[in-house]
Amino acid sequence: MKRILDIGLPFTVAALVLGAWQWAVAHWQVPPYVLPAPSAIVTAFVNNFTSLVAALAATFLITIAGFAGAVAAALALAILFSQSRLIERSLYPYAVILQVTPVVAIAPLILIWIGFERINLALALLAGLIAFFPVLTSTMLGLKSVDFNLLDLARLYGASRWQRLWKVQLPSALPYLLSGMKTGGVIALIGEVTAEFAAGSGTASGLAWRITESSNRLEIATTFAALGLLAVLGVAIFAALSLLEWALLRRWHESVLRS
Repeated sequence: MKRILDIGLPFTVAALVLGAWQWAVAHWQVPPYVLPAPSAIVTAFVNNFTSLVAALAATFLITIAGFAGAVAAALALAILFSQSRLIERSLYPYAVILQVTPVVAIAPLILIWIGFERINLALALLAGLIAFFPVLTSTMLGLKSVDFNLLDLARLYGASRWQRLWKVQLPSALPYLLSGMKTGGVIALIGEVTAEFAAGSGTASGLAWRITESSNRLEIATTFAALGLLAVLGVAIFAALSLLEWALLRRWHESVLRS
């Protein structure tokens, strides 16, 4: 019963909101270039299906490429920081500076340095930059939160530093890493879309460019269709990473066992 409610209630709310939206637009005769009705958005999606799906695929691939690079770099740097306090003190402030610098501010520079002929690489880099810090901080917290009794037991049995890292610290940090990945995966999409808006170039092929293009033409229904696809993509990325978390932790970690 609880599972049915968890699934049914959100769909019920969505149906009520869409119905009220459709009625309000028709009742007050809102111009379609101000707020299109849901039926008009569906029609725009069907009419532009090929181009919208192609833009969705481009946005997805760029986001995943940037996110994968961010996870690899953050994991490697977190391990390095956990092994050397000197390196952490030397480099961590720069990671913070990189995070607090708005992607909109550095996007033009990245695009100039990499070149518009390789815009997908630039967008993936920007998506990775914004996803990097949450994964790094979560993984660092996990590596530092290992039970000291386990580490002492490993030392007692003569485990080397790398054996302790591989057998004790990394498994203990896995839930933190996966939690950071869920956050990083979603904001990687935000970073990619923001970077594409900042690029302002017709060479881009993702959903952000389709939103800009349709808005400039006052094809607002198409804009809403592209926004809907972005929302669906964000939810799908979060759901996929949540499923990965469940699959890896379901047999042993209390965060999943209690859910």
